[in-house]
Amino acid sequence: MKKILILFAHPKFEKSRVNKVLIDKVKHIENVTFHDLYEEYPNFHIDVKREQELLLKHDVIIWHHPFYWYSSPAILKQWKDMVLEFNWAHGPTGLALQGKTALNVITTGGKREIYCATGSNSFTVNEFLRPYEQTANLCGMRFLPPFAVMGTYSLNDEALLLYANQYKSLLDFLKGNIDDVNLSNYFFINDLPILSKHLI
Repeated sequence: MKKILILFAHPKFEKSRVNKVLIDKVKHIENVTFHDLYEEYPNFHIDVKREQELLLKHDVIIWHHPFYWYSSPAILKQWKDMVLEFNWAHGPTGLALQGKTALNVITTGGKREIYCATGSNSFTVNEFLRPYEQTANLCGMRFLPPFAVMGTYSLNDEALLLYANQYKSLLDFLKGNIDDVNLSNYFFINDLPILSKHLI
């Protein structure tokens, strides 16, 4: 069974109703490590060796964050800059992350329909996440479509619980063998039928 590392980055987690529900649903699942970067490193002094050891112990890496200004909160950039060292994560001898799986879990205030060429944000979520995709590619990881919780300002409690259950189902799915599952036709991994059927 694969082990999953959730690298969570939210500078205002205590004010995020949506992320609290999502995290409460998944943080105690077996073989899932929940790692709150702002809680661990409030001064941004990231322990590189510790983070690298965590990465080595896990098979699936999830960058879970709000979609701030078409990107992520600052600590995730700091984490990538410091932890994904040349000749460790990439480069001629940088093979530490080869074969692992990576994806983003994001929350956005904007609804799905505004993230497209004709929408007010002009580009898809997937296009905005290209730096993460290329980071994964450079490190030899398989990059999956994002799990996206969108239109968060208008989600009622019932809809939010559905997303939380789907997130849990996603983690159960990722712990298994997904190598033969074709995800190339999905903008969001949420849309995968095997996940949707688990909604309760």
